[in-house]
Amino acid sequence: MAHGVEEGIAGGLAAEEGDAGPVRRGVGARLAAAALECLAAERERWALWLPVGTGAGVALYFGLPAEPPLWLGPGAAVGCLALLWLARRRLAPVVLLLGLLSVALGFAAAQLHSVAAMAPMLTRELGPVQVTGRVLAIERQPTGTRLMIGEPMVERLAPEATPKRVRLHLPAKVTPPEAGTVVRLRAMLHPPAAPAEPGAFDLQRRAYFEGFGAVGFVMGAPVAQEAPPPDGWRRVTVAFERARAAIAERVRAVVSDSAEASVTAALLNGDAAAIPEPMMDAFRDSGLAHLLSISGLHVGIAAGIVFWVVRALLALVPWIALRWPIKKIAALAGILSAILYTLLVGAPLPTLRSVLMTGLVMGAVIADRSPISMRLVAFAGIVTVLYDPEGMLGPSFQMSFAAVVALIAAFERFTPWAVRRRREMGWLGKGAMTLGGIAFSSVVATIATTPYGLYHFQQVAFYGVLSNMVAIPITTVWIMPFSLLSYLLLPFGLEGPAVTAMSWGVWLVIETAERTAALPGATAFLPAMPDAAIAAVTLGGLWLAIWTGRWRWLGVFAVVGGLVAPAVAPRPDILVSEDGKLMAVRGADGILSLSTASDGRVANTWRRRDGMEKPEEKAGQDVWPLAGVSLDGRLRCDALGCLYRAQGKTVALLRQPDALPEDCAVADAVVTATPSRGCRAPLVIDRWQLRREGAHTLTLSDKGIRVESVRGRRGDRPWTMGGRTMAGTLTDGRTGAR
Repeated sequence: MAHGVEEGIAGGLAAEEGDAGPVRRGVGARLAAAALECLAAERERWALWLPVGTGAGVALYFGLPAEPPLWLGPGAAVGCLALLWLARRRLAPVVLLLGLLSVALGFAAAQLHSVAAMAPMLTRELGPVQVTGRVLAIERQPTGTRLMIGEPMVERLAPEATPKRVRLHLPAKVTPPEAGTVVRLRAMLHPPAAPAEPGAFDLQRRAYFEGFGAVGFVMGAPVAQEAPPPDGWRRVTVAFERARAAIAERVRAVVSDSAEASVTAALLNGDAAAIPEPMMDAFRDSGLAHLLSISGLHVGIAAGIVFWVVRALLALVPWIALRWPIKKIAALAGILSAILYTLLVGAPLPTLRSVLMTGLVMGAVIADRSPISMRLVAFAGIVTVLYDPEGMLGPSFQMSFAAVVALIAAFERFTPWAVRRRREMGWLGKGAMTLGGIAFSSVVATIATTPYGLYHFQQVAFYGVLSNMVAIPITTVWIMPFSLLSYLLLPFGLEGPAVTAMSWGVWLVIETAERTAALPGATAFLPAMPDAAIAAVTLGGLWLAIWTGRWRWLGVFAVVGGLVAPAVAPRPDILVSEDGKLMAVRGADGILSLSTASDGRVANTWRRRDGMEKPEEKAGQDVWPLAGVSLDGRLRCDALGCLYRAQGKTVALLRQPDALPEDCAVADAVVTATPSRGCRAPLVIDRWQLRREGAHTLTLSDKGIRVESVRGRRGDRPWTMGGRTMAGTLTDGRTGAR
């Protein structure tokens, strides 16, 4: 294939020279020839870009401002297949069309996934109302319990407008019902929250694809109702949900310390919501938060332990060891254990991806192939993206695949050198090389995942390598083996000693997290990274990992450019919440100041995306004055409102509607939570604008005022309140109360 491409371009260049005479080729032609030579040398790696194309198709779908026609994605895929058949004898077009096909498949998968997930979503607050439904899942939290209610019947809500699921918070003082029980309760319901600012986390999109169309809180205690038990697959899921609850109770009965018990239970049943927030902060600040989310590390360790134990036990029986393929049997046992472990921890998406990866690795062992291969990762990436396109946008997918791709790329580069050096070493040198390998793996994984931590959480843990070098070996050689032993003993009620031993390892990990988080400069908070920046980092990193020639180092420029972007990308000067009750302005020192004291979701999101350290501790410390001049003269306030001046522009931020006539006459922009009543200012953002468009940001410059809204960033999509359906009709009111 590569030779065909080379000959085609070479022929074109020769023809060009023949027409123009023996002239010196231009710089562009020489660069094209050099790129062609590098590309031809890498022909064994071309297929690794197919999952990148699939992901690009998914990103293209979610980046559209409006829902495309339903036929577009599948039609593009079919068209690419038809063109592939027609061009099957011409190698260069085949390569190009395969790339386009991968993009079309990703686009079509995202489109069809969105169609399958379509369900009613609440568009306005409702309640108190009576809700009746079956408890599908229970998530214990420090402040109470979160219930997922399936197939609810909601008072004053038409059946066709009722969400398929609702997520409700139950107070800590109320005993939660058992999973699978049909309950009746009174609750306040409201739509899933829109992003706190353009580009922030989108709970509405997450809720749309996870299948719950309303959230809220329970008023009083749920009342159990007479109902037949669940049937089919739901009976299985309910059984595992009850098993997870029973595991948590058994752990609390054995481990006296509540925080330690919550971490131990999370590693056994996958429910980390009950871990106290201060401890979660310590795990985040130390770079160990990934240990609390059941993911590839846990599944891989569990499957690896089962593989090793089964193979060792079978090897003890000579008759079996000499006649049966014990390595392949052990690999099959590893796959089955990974599946069972996934069901037991609730089958979250990261675990499903991990099971797929583990299955591929064990399958390679069964097929007598290398279990560590970039092709396996590429295949897993395509399958995962096609299975859950929306999950590709989340931190779990991005961080897990970034770590795996980086580790395998490093493995490919350094394993030959390490094997040669290891042959020349004694036992002491081999031990040192093993420890060095662990440290090197931690460094590679930390570097690979750091950009995505910055993008999603605006936080970087500087001592993550150090803490992981301590915590991962403890998890591997102590915690996970005793967790597997606990699973085996739980059905017989004999799990106490194993859980206790497991908790000793958990205590060491907690100590590591807390001590690391307490070190000076353990974490840094940076402004939010633009979408284009993380795209540049991703493509640059893939360029480095996939190619093997020297030209791969060109990817460094893209990575560095993306990492520098948050420091140079401008942050907005003014932020306005969706209801207009909370505003923030930027002082001359670059620090945000809020209109009222708040430690709520919106205020903390603004602070964190602005790179402010420990935003929850800033409530009440960054509030506008009731009257006077502040922020180095930028903000002047009185009882009716404030005037903000910067970059030669004046923005009126109203507290009372009485200030409208005067401010509309002098301000370049007016922001008010009330109707504007005919305000003649060049730019007006009032109650109706905020209701239609959501939260706003304003960026001031000498060229004008740039306004961005949540709706403007997201567009009209099926998961947005007031978005459009697949048929293109407005969905306003489709889920309203009757």
